Amino acid sequence: MTGESFAQVNNPDPFAAPVWRSPVYRTPEFVIWLVQLARLLARMVWFVICHPLLDLVAGLVLLDYFNLGWPGLATTGGLILAVLFGLWLGWPGLFARLVIVPVRDEWRRWYYRRRWLAVMTITGLAPLYRGRVLIPVIAAVAAGGPVDRVTVKLVSGQSPADFADRAEGLAHGFGVHLCRVRPAAPGLIVLELVRRDALAAPVPALPIAERVDLAGLAIGRCEDGSPWLLRLLGSHVLVAGATGAGKGSVIWSLIRALLPGILGGWVRVWACDPKRMELSFGRDLFARYADQAAAMVELLEAAVTEMHKRAGEFGPDPDVHGVGRVPVPGRGDR
Repeated sequence: MTGESFAQVNNPDPFAAPVWRSPVYRTPEFVIWLVQLARLLARMVWFVICHPLLDLVAGLVLLDYFNLGWPGLATTGGLILAVLFGLWLGWPGLFARLVIVPVRDEWRRWYYRRRWLAVMTITGLAPLYRGRVLIPVIAAVAAGGPVDRVTVKLVSGQSPADFADRAEGLAHGFGVHLCRVRPAAPGLIVLELVRRDALAAPVPALPIAERVDLAGLAIGRCEDGSPWLLRLLGSHVLVAGATGAGKGSVIWSLIRALLPGILGGWVRVWACDPKRMELSFGRDLFARYADQAAAMVELLEAAVTEMHKRAGEFGPDPDVHGVGRVPVPGRGDR
């Protein structure tokens, strides 16, 4: 086949030598059709391989249609809808886990995949390597209430910091309020895409649990709608914030979660309230309460004395073999 050469004709310099482009060969039209047909067949085969459940459903539908015709197909569809409706009425949790959650995850996955190439290219997260554009791959999508978690497989050489630097662009590209980047594993990150503010309205007081779990006290809601669990067992907690940020709500939510233990006598709260405005109206719940400087100093000294006493009681106690032995504290020693 003969090629064609195109000269550079828009050069403003009249004395410049013409620049010739590489020959352009015209591909026959039937070759283009064959290549596109081969690509279509390859994609169809790959789709069938990647979706075995959908293949099974489609096979059952065709088998039902060929054997029973339209009436049989309509009857089968009605039975399936009746079973789903019964599952929704009788076991809503199981229905949500088996039907609603997979459908919602697949819908959000389709939503992000439709915008993925453009967002990755515009934000500069699709590097060019040997003339090829490498795109990070969506590995999984978990759609929550207000937050979607998109697991992304990074391109070789990328790091979570590359995505964190472009988090604002990712948020605007996907139409969400906020995007956070969490490392999951080597080569994997999780994009937390906040679609709406679940904490815009005040969260009502949580119900008081019958059993107090000091390893995870429910004191509120996280922005993804999940319970906010605070660990007290074997830990220290510091609540800090500006005026009006909600420090008092955190403290009283913690006391409310501890209420069964306080009433049971195995949780004791010692409170210092120098302003007499934060904790004074709940002083009847506390084992000790102080609002004066001298009383607060005495309370803190008593707390240190109690701490040293417990350290002596439950510290290493060498036995006859010289091995340290630590007694197990009882329920009242937590």
